[in-house]
Amino acid sequence: MLGRGVGWWVELGPPHRLTSKCVLPLILAPPWPHPETWQEDDAHPTGNGVPCTECSGKGMDELVGLYGHGGHSGVQSCGSRFDDIDLPSAVKYLIASDPNLQVLGAAYLQHKCYSDSSAKKQARSLQAMPKLVKLFNSPNQEVQRHATGAMRNLIYDNAENKLALVEENGIYELMRTLREPDDELRKNVTGILWNLSSSDNLKDRLARDTLEQLTDLVLVPLSGLGASGVIQQNPSEAEIFYNSTGFLRNLSSASQQTRQKMRECHGLVDSMIHYVNSSLEVGKSEDKSVENAVCVLRNLSYRLYDEMPPSSLQRLEGHRRNAGGTVTGELVGCFSPQSKKAREHYLNADIVTFTEVSKDPKGMEWLWNPQIVGIYNRLLQRCELNKHTTEAASGALQNITAGDRRWAGVLSRLALEQERILNPVLDRVRTADHHQLRSLTGLIRNLSRHARNKDDMSTKVVSHLIEKLPGSVGDKAPPADVIVNIIAVLNNLVVESPMAARDIVYFDGLRKLFFIKKRRDSSDNEKSSRAAASLLGNMWQYTKLHRDFKMKGYRKEDFLSL
Repeated sequence: MLGRGVGWWVELGPPHRLTSKCVLPLILAPPWPHPETWQEDDAHPTGNGVPCTECSGKGMDELVGLYGHGGHSGVQSCGSRFDDIDLPSAVKYLIASDPNLQVLGAAYLQHKCYSDSSAKKQARSLQAMPKLVKLFNSPNQEVQRHATGAMRNLIYDNAENKLALVEENGIYELMRTLREPDDELRKNVTGILWNLSSSDNLKDRLARDTLEQLTDLVLVPLSGLGASGVIQQNPSEAEIFYNSTGFLRNLSSASQQTRQKMRECHGLVDSMIHYVNSSLEVGKSEDKSVENAVCVLRNLSYRLYDEMPPSSLQRLEGHRRNAGGTVTGELVGCFSPQSKKAREHYLNADIVTFTEVSKDPKGMEWLWNPQIVGIYNRLLQRCELNKHTTEAASGALQNITAGDRRWAGVLSRLALEQERILNPVLDRVRTADHHQLRSLTGLIRNLSRHARNKDDMSTKVVSHLIEKLPGSVGDKAPPADVIVNIIAVLNNLVVESPMAARDIVYFDGLRKLFFIKKRRDSSDNEKSSRAAASLLGNMWQYTKLHRDFKMKGYRKEDFLSL
């Protein structure tokens, strides 16, 4: 899904009615945008075929103080230098022949535009943007540093200035500057890129003009993917990498075209995987660049099976499904598709494909490789403080287990049976955070659809999920889409497992389901009401439970009425 920002961009598809013969469709976690005024300690995408707003989004815009100082204190300490300067004269200094005057002009702009929106507008009208762009690649390093620092503040939270920078060939000049060996300069360049990527209308162009160079110059060497094989970053390089992954995080929430370009960019996905894996190995799962990298992986997993190369999809799907994704009616030898022999044949085919796909993944292959399930599982287990990282990991798992494709089922069963992922997921479900609950319940919903042993899953999840449902007017209730997810999980289990229906009764689920069914005072509650009605109708099919139902005061009409 796409993610959160100042408000979550969550959009579910049209409501689907539950019946005894069908379950709610699996859901996809959309790409995840990033908030415009995101800060390091701020918060940060479930819907049916929509992008997520937390792993993408408006992007990080960041202000910078003058060099050698941090924040306002650095700006104020240099204030005496600017006593006799105004904006028009500072802009004129940018085209002076003396580099010292160029530095002074750029420094004043950086200072003046720190938090003054009117100064940014005036600077643009004075043609400061093209003059600063020309200084990005000045032979004087101090001029470069101050010109890029000024630009970083000029474009902060200012869409017009961002567009002006791009129109002045700024992206090309920035990528030239990125080749310089100066870390302070590279921090500014990557910070500018991250700020630019908060504008939705620039994302596709930024992806087109920057990805290959950024990957070669920053991602591969600083992720540890290069010759050393280990992450070796000084503090400045850590900031450069953080800026770069934040930039990618925003881009990955853009169009299908940009997602595909990112998947196909040589070294990009490998760098994200290697950085996350290496960070897990050294106990740095809380790292902010890990958060960005996992959000990128989540967004690139959005609509993965619809957007991957046809040859890759055919390899994963094999010959067992038709164009609609359903099992074909071909005979396996003398056996029908529903026979035990046919099922064994398909299981063996899954094992063969699994073994082939698991070998030596490269590039976008990582996104659907079985090994990535283990990476996401370790993040869920080890990341205790950064809820955005665990939310992104569960959202990525939600994406790769979504739908009725063969491979979504293979990865779901891998997660359940080999990775034993239910325990860490259910531990997280205890949270009251709605954003995490969306991803977590969406993932469980997908897993419940693909689980081979519905009885076993029922014994593990029913009590946890029933606990999250409201049972009276005064109860704190999760959002309607979380409630629908939970009811969909229960329905997926009930249609195949009498134990699920029994446990719903035992854990006081009937009272809560009837409360939800009767609550129709809004469009959201109407959706959850219909879902509850369908689940209750399915539960009535278990005649052995009728006595228990009646003991709790419920009649046939209560279960079957809409």
